[in-house]
Amino acid sequence: MQKVTIKSYAISHKLSIFNVMKMVKSGKLKSEVIEENGKEITYIIIDEGIETEVKEGIVSAENTAKKNLDEEIKLLSNEVGLLRMEIEALKKRLDIK
Repeated sequence: MQKVTIKSYAISHKLSIFNVMKMVKSGKLKSEVIEENGKEITYIIIDEGIETEVKEGIVSAENTAKKNLDEEIKLLSNEVGLLRMEIEALKKRLDIK
């Protein structure tokens, strides 16, 4: 078991500090509050069982970006096809080859 600060946990898992704090408050992550130099510092206790759940719960930005790009490419391809049809119709109407 390791103890890491909220900030280092957020950086290592590519999450925002706010999201890590929400996970601590909801009980998804084990934490411990220690007073150092008059300040209360929250440490997250890293447990392998919980880490696998957290990693499965994190949606990868790369995967969502790739899906979004694929959808955008399909939409743009359809739009290009419609524009080509309109150009052909205009060419016929103006009798241009």
